[in-house]
Amino acid sequence: MPRALRSFLGLLLGAARDLAPIVGVILFFQLVVVQAPLPRPGPILAGLVLVVLGLALFIQGLEMGLFPLGESMARAFARRGSLVWLLLFSFALGFGTTIAEPALIAVADEAAKAAGEAQAIANTPEARETYALGLRYTVALSVGLAIVLGVFRILKGWPVQVFIIGGYLIVVCLTFFAPPEVVGVAYDSGGVTTSTITVPLVTALGVGLASSLGGRNPLIDGFGLIAFASLTPMIFVMVYGMMI
Repeated sequence: MPRALRSFLGLLLGAARDLAPIVGVILFFQLVVVQAPLPRPGPILAGLVLVVLGLALFIQGLEMGLFPLGESMARAFARRGSLVWLLLFSFALGFGTTIAEPALIAVADEAAKAAGEAQAIANTPEARETYALGLRYTVALSVGLAIVLGVFRILKGWPVQVFIIGGYLIVVCLTFFAPPEVVGVAYDSGGVTTSTITVPLVTALGVGLASSLGGRNPLIDGFGLIAFASLTPMIFVMVYGMMI
C-alpha cells in the first residue's frame, strides 16, 4: 500500500475515532431516552461518512498547506527584519480571515434581526444590514489589531498573562456600562472569531515567528495569539454598542 494512502487511511480512522463519542451520545439519547428510531437513517449515515471524510481532508490540508505557509511567512518576515511589513501582514491576516467568517456573518445577522425586533434600531432591511455589517467590521478590526498586539508581544518577549488579565478586567468593567442588548453579542463575538482558517494560520504565524527569533521559546512565546483574537472583539463590540 502506498505511503500516502496509508497515511490518509490513518487520518480517516482518527477522524472516525474523534466523532465516535458524539455519535454515541446522540444514539444513546435517541434510542434509550427518547426511545424512538432514528429518522431517515440512510441520509444520516451518509452524512456521517461525509463528515469523517471532510474532517480527514481538512486535517490533511492543514498539515500540507496552512501550517507550513504560516510558519514560512513568519520566518521570511523575521529574516527581512521589517517590522512594518510584519505588522501589516498580521493585521491583514486577522482582518481578512475574520470578515469572511461564516459564523460571524450568522451571529451578526441574528443580532441585527434581534435588535430590529427590540426596536434598538429601525426594523428595516437597510438598517439591519447596516448594523450587521458594522458589527462584522468592528469584530474584524479588533481581531486584526489583536494579532498585531500579539505579534508585538512575541517580538518584545512580554508575558502573555499580563495582557490577558488586563484585557478581561477591561471586559468586566465595560460590561457594567455597555447596553445590555449588546453584552451577550459581544461575548459571543469573542468565540466566533476563532475560525477554522484563522486558528491554524495565526498559530503557525506565532510559532514560526518565535522559532525564528533568538531568545524566544516557541512553546512559551509562540502561543497566545488566539486568546488575543477572542478577547478584543468583546471589548470592541461593547464600545461599538455604546457608540451607536
